[in-house]
Amino acid sequence: MTQITKQELLKKISNFALQSLLFEAALYPKPGLVDPISSGAHKDMDYGTFLDSSRALAPFFTDYLELGLAHHGTPEALFQKVRSTGQLAEKEMLKKTEGVNTHKGANFSFALILASIGKLLQKEQLSLPFSEADTKAIFDYTKQMTNKLVAQDFSNLTKKKELTNGEKLYLDHGFTGIRGEAAAGYPSLQETALPFLRQRQSLNDRKTFLFLLLSLMASVEDSNLINRGGIDAWQQVKKMAAQQARSLSEDSSIDELERKLVAFDQALIRDHLSPGGSADLLALSYFFGQLEGLV
Repeated sequence: MTQITKQELLKKISNFALQSLLFEAALYPKPGLVDPISSGAHKDMDYGTFLDSSRALAPFFTDYLELGLAHHGTPEALFQKVRSTGQLAEKEMLKKTEGVNTHKGANFSFALILASIGKLLQKEQLSLPFSEADTKAIFDYTKQMTNKLVAQDFSNLTKKKELTNGEKLYLDHGFTGIRGEAAAGYPSLQETALPFLRQRQSLNDRKTFLFLLLSLMASVEDSNLINRGGIDAWQQVKKMAAQQARSLSEDSSIDELERKLVAFDQALIRDHLSPGGSADLLALSYFFGQLEGLV
């Protein structure tokens, strides 16, 4: 265990969050997504936009941790504090990117998870590297913070004059998006991403995370894909991702993996499809990988 002061630990965890956004942005090649070589299916953003967005959000990562560390009320009350600060962070992000939404979903999730970590640090029960039990405790507290979120946010939608994309998906198909993922304790991370990383921690980081991206794309409810192409397009991308993963082995060369993913990228660009929800979960996966000493 690495023994450091609580303030040093907050700084280190905050830096882990920033590094996770930067790692996800830099990972290449990612089908339909922005990376240093391709803007994917996006015409309004590029790699530089993601760097600017990450820098804008970075100061708030410490704020989220400190909100949790100082909180002594209910988990739901902490969520309200975090949501208010998260909205300020989103405004700074949009100011920096000139209105382009790069990290709205990631900011939401990092805000919740970092606040949960801060809350658990009150009892000084966490030190690096985190154990699997530490990680589960973080998800459990995040679940307590958000267990009423879906019901609260999606009530009375039929009376609203203007709906967000997420609200439309909920009314039309019952999809709960990132709110539902949070309220369930991030099952995509607990059941898919983190077991994947724990089994492969000695492998090449880049290859491991490209395979993990395919795994996430093949399994998660990705509202970005659904908003852009509808249910059929989302289901098709899930099938394509699963097929790509089956056609490769973890002994495949990085060159072979790149060739297949570049071709997949071109297919999604052609259809204007971007698995942004999977990208956010990939960044969170890298974050917990750092916390547990897996990467």
